[in-house]
Amino acid sequence: MIPAQFDYRRPTSLDDALTALDGGDAKVLAGGMSLLPLMKLRLASPGTLVDIGRLTELRGAGSTRDGGFKIGALTTYAEALEATPLGFAADCIRGIGDVQVRNRGTVGGAIAHADPASDLPALALALDYDVVLRSKRGERVVPIDGFLQGAFTSDIAADEILTELRRGPLPAGAQGSYQKMEHPASGYSIVGVCAVVARSGGSVTHARVALTGVGEVAYRAKAVEAALLGSDGSAAAVAAAAEHAADGQTVNDDIHASRDYRTRMAVVYTRRAIEAALAGPA
Repeated sequence: MIPAQFDYRRPTSLDDALTALDGGDAKVLAGGMSLLPLMKLRLASPGTLVDIGRLTELRGAGSTRDGGFKIGALTTYAEALEATPLGFAADCIRGIGDVQVRNRGTVGGAIAHADPASDLPALALALDYDVVLRSKRGERVVPIDGFLQGAFTSDIAADEILTELRRGPLPAGAQGSYQKMEHPASGYSIVGVCAVVARSGGSVTHARVALTGVGEVAYRAKAVEAALLGSDGSAAAVAAAAEHAADGQTVNDDIHASRDYRTRMAVVYTRRAIEAALAGPA
């Protein structure tokens, strides 16, 4: 289909982009991997497209002085793949879309879009990222656990632009894993699980477990985390914790996986992700 008529603006700076968004019926265009298909289907019909794709100030990724990591919103998947120091993050990114999508799709666009089956939100949740938002009113920083509010719904106002993701350093000895049951055609997650864990003195001292593809939006499985913390990380402890993978969620039920099957796969892939993280790099 052909999109509805719209105006087009291509600002040359972030300030210009924020001005263009102030008080109008406008949508931000970054990589276009999510917005343009919606426009073609007329599920989105913005009056104005504000193309920020050439704002170099929003690109780049790297470590921070405190040992954390930051990544600009316009950094592509391919650029993020090159920049990440974490093997499990690289595993996650390699499984997103295809080469074309990874070369054009942006990290900020994926997070702001809040697709229920997107891989990147689960990775960001497990790594405790914060989302940096800018508008003419100023800047605010929102933990991603809370920023993602529902299917295609996030805590971003119409006049705001997501400019950066940032996190602090990982706990000492933390290891991670991303395990995914993907749709064979689209590559989207039917179930995707990211686990980041640390163990000290024979006990699990840090646990972040996030799932995508299961509920209406990516989420942290806090009941799993609570069951893991203080445990010995044994196979039995991990299996018991993983049983809580879908607690509190309205599990998706569609042509790709029934609710019962997806619930069970959430448990299976959560167990696999935690076990792989505890085992450390292969």
